[in-house]
Amino acid sequence: MIIPHHLKDQKVAVLGLGRTGRSVIQSLMKANAHVFAWDDQESVRSAAREQGLPIIDFNAIEWKSIDQLILSPGIPHLYPAPHPLVAQAQTVGLRPVNDLEVLYQSQPQAFYIGITGTNGKSTTTSLIGHILKECGKLVEVGGNLGIPALDLNPLNETGTYVLEVSSYQLETSPSLHFNVGVLLNITPDHLERHGGMEGYIEAKKLIYKNATPKDTLVISVDDPHCLTIYEALKAEGRMKVVPISTCKSLPEGIYVKDGVLYERTQPVLDLKGFSRLKGQHNWQNIAAAYGALRSMGLEGEAIAKGIASFPGLTHRQQVVAVYKNVTFVNDSKATNADATAKALTCYQDSRIYWLLGGRPKEGGITSLKPYFPFIEHAFLYGESAQSFYLTLEGEVPCTICQTLEEATEKASRLALESKKQNAVVLLSPACASFDQFRDFEARGDAFCGYVNAIIHSEQKKAS
Repeated sequence: MIIPHHLKDQKVAVLGLGRTGRSVIQSLMKANAHVFAWDDQESVRSAAREQGLPIIDFNAIEWKSIDQLILSPGIPHLYPAPHPLVAQAQTVGLRPVNDLEVLYQSQPQAFYIGITGTNGKSTTTSLIGHILKECGKLVEVGGNLGIPALDLNPLNETGTYVLEVSSYQLETSPSLHFNVGVLLNITPDHLERHGGMEGYIEAKKLIYKNATPKDTLVISVDDPHCLTIYEALKAEGRMKVVPISTCKSLPEGIYVKDGVLYERTQPVLDLKGFSRLKGQHNWQNIAAAYGALRSMGLEGEAIAKGIASFPGLTHRQQVVAVYKNVTFVNDSKATNADATAKALTCYQDSRIYWLLGGRPKEGGITSLKPYFPFIEHAFLYGESAQSFYLTLEGEVPCTICQTLEEATEKASRLALESKKQNAVVLLSPACASFDQFRDFEARGDAFCGYVNAIIHSEQKKAS
């Protein structure tokens, strides 16, 4: 655990008592800060009181007396409107920060790698961390990935923090400095939290806001937004910039052509044999990880060995089970259409029984129409079910379900009874999880549980 000694005796308000908020409070209490905690949900506050956390009604707080306001990532501070309590704090000049800012203030001597982008962040973060560990480096991996920043271990100047960073976190970590930044891609997502696409792009650009000439940004040049950023940074010359691509050959930088990774036009690694990192989107993740680690001085051979031993990422095209003719795949991390497109591409040679739904993102699933011919049957659930049905109607056979459990049950039965080879029951929701689940991890865990129960029932019948 990180102990933020620089906050000793300071009055610190913590808004939001999810996993991150509780982590922050525990760290602050160990640092002997004066902690004030609040959450909008009474049930959460009650549970926190039972755990001995210092719950104070923020509606009656004297904001002028507070030294720091630490926000959980899901709480808006700008758009679509600041949380009312954040707005009150801002009237007295109190700028909200997050746990990554506290981490950096507490551990400024370490080396920092930050990974952001609309899709691929978690895989790239995990891959970089895995390779560094395989190379015997002292490393901690976390951030938006799932392990709260202040639950990580303290590191000295020889250690490296590898952090997945969301657009929300970038906006509320003003001094956070990455020695190596990675910007994977930018496609529409979370637009309501950034006031539109331009605001979202500006938030992603904050990955290099504190960069120096010694620092490196690894950036894809495959989407127009990232290409524009790359060209501007290259012209400025303010930092080292390493372009990566999976769509075109580059005279400098790193690119993938026909499944082979090239560095400065020289072939260095055949990617087609990495079964846990299938598809062009994962080749982008590999290229980004390779570029980041090469910028740190790691040899290509050591990086290749680390990629080969990478176990894959839970909830991202995770093969849960293979039973009879059906492969069950958990892609719960696909919370938008662009992420789901990656999974559909990987399984387009299979018969896909697609589970999708939840709280829809802007744009819905209309961008996925090129993949509709590959879908054997779609099972819709959650808040998006009716609107998605209108998009799919007449093009893909559909069944509307009330819950993910019902959708998993019906998809599994249909896939098993069809006895068609290469059948895939694919959970790739293209939606946020919050209508029925706490987060995408809870959704993915539930799906795995449903699948295992179905297979167990089938095996029992067979015996």
